[in-house]
Amino acid sequence: MPEIDMASVLLSLELAGLTVLILLLLGTPVAWWLAHTRSRLKGLVGTVVAMPLVLPPTVLGFYLLLLLGPNGPVGKATQSLGLGLLPFTFAGLVVASVLYSMPFVVQPLQNAFEAIGERPMEVAASLRAGPWDRFFSVAMPLAKPGFLTALVLGFAHTVGEFGLVLMLGGNIPGKTRVISVDIYNHVEALEYTQAHWLAGGLLVFAFCVLLALQSFHAKPRPM
Repeated sequence: MPEIDMASVLLSLELAGLTVLILLLLGTPVAWWLAHTRSRLKGLVGTVVAMPLVLPPTVLGFYLLLLLGPNGPVGKATQSLGLGLLPFTFAGLVVASVLYSMPFVVQPLQNAFEAIGERPMEVAASLRAGPWDRFFSVAMPLAKPGFLTALVLGFAHTVGEFGLVLMLGGNIPGKTRVISVDIYNHVEALEYTQAHWLAGGLLVFAFCVLLALQSFHAKPRPM
């Protein structure tokens, strides 16, 4: 087995895990609101959430670079707070990954909440269950498949990021160099064996993720 930089593998897993955790915390209320609101802003918010699905990663990375840079409003705010600048740091990668992977978490959750319907929540309310109790005791258990899909898709999508990572994070070993960037480096250096090991690993990982989701959502055959 050729020598492989495990730092990029571990950094990718850390980035994906942290991104999914943040997205589940932030994306759940957004998905709940999108599933139940009748506001005119629903279309606008849903479009903003879905934009990373069609937007080239380099475009999002470019504007994040400007926004988080020394002359951008967020960059000026982080500097004034003594936090420094986010571009070319792991924290900046987390921010970018949260935005880029948002639709892969919010949309499965929204679909799951919409599938529940109003009836279970109305029954729980008639039994004097409060709003929080209804959400945690009724909605979340019924939406469990949606949470699992959101977790798996969000994690897998973050692990495979390339353009956005390269644009905002650069190629700093041990700091912002993730698996996809490492593959790019090996190809540039004509180290195809190392590139095969990493690319093949991602290929197997993606296949296993999709196969697991297919198996989980497969309906049982009638007896």
